[in-house]
Amino acid sequence: MVSNDPLIHTRAFRRGALRFLLSTIVLDAAGIGLLIPITPRLVAELTGEGFAGAAVYGGWLTALFATVQFFAGPILGSLSDRFGRRPVLLVSLTAFGLSYVLMGFSRSLPWLFAAQALAGLFGATQSTAGAYIADISAPEDRTKNFGRMGAAFGCGIIIGPVLGGLLADFGTHLAFFVAAALSLGNVVYGYFALPESLAADNRRAFHLSSAHPLGALLQLRRYSGIPGLLLAYLIMQIVMQTLPTTWPYYTMQKFGWTARDVGLSLGVYGLANVTVQTALTGWIVARFGNSFTARAGFLMLMVGYLGFALAPGGAVLLACIPITVVGFTTGPALASIMSGVVEGSEQGLLQGLMASVGSVAAIATPPLMARLFREFGRADGSIYLPGAPYLAGAALALGGAIMAFRVLRTTRIAAPPGSQAGLAQCPNLGDSSPK
Repeated sequence: MVSNDPLIHTRAFRRGALRFLLSTIVLDAAGIGLLIPITPRLVAELTGEGFAGAAVYGGWLTALFATVQFFAGPILGSLSDRFGRRPVLLVSLTAFGLSYVLMGFSRSLPWLFAAQALAGLFGATQSTAGAYIADISAPEDRTKNFGRMGAAFGCGIIIGPVLGGLLADFGTHLAFFVAAALSLGNVVYGYFALPESLAADNRRAFHLSSAHPLGALLQLRRYSGIPGLLLAYLIMQIVMQTLPTTWPYYTMQKFGWTARDVGLSLGVYGLANVTVQTALTGWIVARFGNSFTARAGFLMLMVGYLGFALAPGGAVLLACIPITVVGFTTGPALASIMSGVVEGSEQGLLQGLMASVGSVAAIATPPLMARLFREFGRADGSIYLPGAPYLAGAALALGGAIMAFRVLRTTRIAAPPGSQAGLAQCPNLGDSSPK
């Protein structure tokens, strides 16, 4: 639902707000991506183990972030529904910057884990940005704007890993301070440039009963079909998070890539993601609808991950990246469908719950996929199949396609009686036929 505050319908407001949101996501992704080529080396240094052993610690490091964010997401989402998006975004960015500073000074694993916990506690940047976009987007623009978020993330992935790979030559700590500077610099920009999007009449009281994942799910389940779509979203998140969890370790182990090679490959991945999200997402949704986009995206993820798992060399691996990122259109489509039927006063709650769902995936995926890589990636093992995590991801993507097909085919999702949100605001819902 779009707020009835006339301010947010002005072109200047939307342009300025989107500029900050997209730059925030770019810098946030760049800060995270910058650390991807560095983290395996840092963890290996702190533990004294090789890459296979470091992958397990790296997986638990990511899982800690996700565990804290799982509980924090609905709280911060509910706070943004009560106090507005702007303060939550600025506090989150500040916390991210400070966590990177702590990582930069880390000299032990507990120190590194503590910094990750701080980042997870205030890790609401993406979810609150999503609620902000839901506030200011007309129904016909919602999927396109969610796609722009994906494109902005792709830009950060282009910048971050490439820069991280270059900074690796100067040690394993400098990159963390660069990431901190990006985040804290954006706080200053946001303080002066970011307006508030949530009108006073769309705010709701903060209730502890819904400020946790189960409470949020119980409150939002009155929107028929939302639980099934959240399950499909969970599957998508597991599939997508398999790549950053295992990519550095997989490519270094199987193809002998360096940190620079990993950074450049993720730059290619980011460039392909930007191209798809900016040039194809809007066209696909306008032509075929959100329902078709969500289901077809799962199938593209399946094909791309099969290619990753079975690639005989780096050239084939890189060729599968464009196929995979086309599948990333599933995310904006599912987000648009759910956002289109939830009231404006609960957009933060929805985005917080989606962040929690993503956190469940982030909690489960790193240990599971790192364990698969460790078991099948050892040259002295009974079966040498380092691409096992990507085979598992392909199977899950197929399951996600089946889930999305069943939910969107058999369920006509509508808002509760009396709500102004509904199918009129999401005309593509449940309709996969070309227009």
